[in-house]
Amino acid sequence: MSDETLNGAAPAADAQPQGASFTVEKLYVKDLSFEAPNAPQVFNEQGQPDLQMKLNQKVQRLADNAFEVSLGITLTCTLNGKTAYLAEVEQAGVFGLSGMEDHILDAMLGIQCPNILYPYASVVVGQLISAGGFPPFPMQPINFDALYGETLRQRAGQLDGGALANAETAGNA
Repeated sequence: MSDETLNGAAPAADAQPQGASFTVEKLYVKDLSFEAPNAPQVFNEQGQPDLQMKLNQKVQRLADNAFEVSLGITLTCTLNGKTAYLAEVEQAGVFGLSGMEDHILDAMLGIQCPNILYPYASVVVGQLISAGGFPPFPMQPINFDALYGETLRQRAGQLDGGALANAETAGNA
């Protein structure tokens, strides 16, 4: 049917979708926070800043073929033992995924979706830091494929112990 032209007509009601489908339905900032608890004094501090980044991901099924994936990034900068700033963003998206086996679906949620969300989250974090009066922090790329692989290894270890005998597809990297 892919070679046929419908000339604006709707496909037949009994037509079945072919193959797997992946769509980005919506991208949005779900939560945002910036704190500079020691400003303005911290702007006069000298020394090497210590930057710590935490990353988390949540997946929620919204419908049979719709998932919300949230990528959370927390960046904490300390200088001489004092918190210079704390920037947090939860970048989310609604993704349509259908026609996939469970292990492929899980990998898409754990790798592809965060790969799409990360650049948006990175831009928002950079804007927050700059708006807070601090030098920009160039966020390095993240290998979500490797993080997902580690998640699979952890799941396998838990399954071997019998703790997750009825584990569901989670897509959490």
